[in-house]
Amino acid sequence: MMQALVVFSAVCALGLTLRFPRAACVLWILLVESSPDVWAGGLFGGQEPATGLLKACGLSIVLALGLRHGWRRDPFNPALAFAFMFATGLMHGLYPGLGIAASLRSTIGSAAPFLFSLVRLPEDFCRTVQRTIIWAPLATVGFGMLLALSGQGHFYVTEQGAIRLGGAGEPAFLAGFALTGFYAGLMSFLRTPTRAAALPIIANFTLILLTGARAPLALAAVMGAGLLLAQRRLMLLAAAGAFASLGLIFFNALSFLRVVTLAQRGEAANLSNRNLIWPYFEQAFGSSPWFGWGAGAGKVIVPLTAAIFTLTGTNAAHNEYLRIGAEGGIIGLALLIGLLFLWAKRGTAALPAAQRWLMRLVFLGFALQSVTDNTLIATTASIFFLWTSTVFATQPERASLAA
Repeated sequence: MMQALVVFSAVCALGLTLRFPRAACVLWILLVESSPDVWAGGLFGGQEPATGLLKACGLSIVLALGLRHGWRRDPFNPALAFAFMFATGLMHGLYPGLGIAASLRSTIGSAAPFLFSLVRLPEDFCRTVQRTIIWAPLATVGFGMLLALSGQGHFYVTEQGAIRLGGAGEPAFLAGFALTGFYAGLMSFLRTPTRAAALPIIANFTLILLTGARAPLALAAVMGAGLLLAQRRLMLLAAAGAFASLGLIFFNALSFLRVVTLAQRGEAANLSNRNLIWPYFEQAFGSSPWFGWGAGAGKVIVPLTAAIFTLTGTNAAHNEYLRIGAEGGIIGLALLIGLLFLWAKRGTAALPAAQRWLMRLVFLGFALQSVTDNTLIATTASIFFLWTSTVFATQPERASLAA
């Protein structure tokens, strides 16, 4: 009866998604950014099953959009690289402790964020999704406050005496969602450069600052300053410089911010124990350098019983080049990088010049961030690549759908 109920509920959900795909996608974005894998993971048997369920919901929206609006040709979709890694892993042999089913689940989960690019997205859908992604980080902070008041969440954590805002989830995830919201805000500002369009950019930058995540903060600062300079928004650039100067003047009084605390300790560039876990992935990469150990190997290279897991609290690589290298080898890594490059080049070709260069810089920033963060495997990737797919949706396709 329970299985029948689950199947019936899934069919009903798919029917509602087919009827209201835009509303379903908005709810899904808000759900993903609220990080239920953190505050409700126990209901689903842990964070990993909860994350898998979130991605399954995203796949159902892709299916509904494809059935409703049709499919589009996307020859450079990066999902192809993960399918290649799964196939070569089966031929080469999977990493010890990694089963075929687990490798297949990892392949689907890794490919899922890119699949929105395989469907035709109408203009109203793209606009709604982009607006939602811009404002969703603020919504999840509000939801996190309610969770904390109810005793179900922590809203923020303290680290070395500094506060790190987490909202409804973890600080690193909130920073990732806010960074995508920041990028989406910059794109919106390019289209309609108004004061109202600048507000969510400032709000998302503030959230990133409060999370204490250094790489997203540096990327947001460089990207924002670069855009203001390129657009000759000298007054806004001067205002940003004035606030930065005030921050330097009162630097010692801002020690409640993690980035300030780390700078005061001379640890602004430390790797937060990432360098301790990288040798495990380097060894796995080196033991099968050409084709790797199959999709999903990154989850078992460092066992949960290892001392390094107890020390750091994670077995994730925090370096996508090492993780993909261990899973797909040099061939798989080169294929993924090549597909991402061609995908971004093709997707931005029809954009106006300013938007085209912004998106290409965003991908460059993504490549840099991937050195120290889990940019492809975390739930933040689902939101980032959904937004990317809405930007890449071409004007001729949108016009034909509107007609």
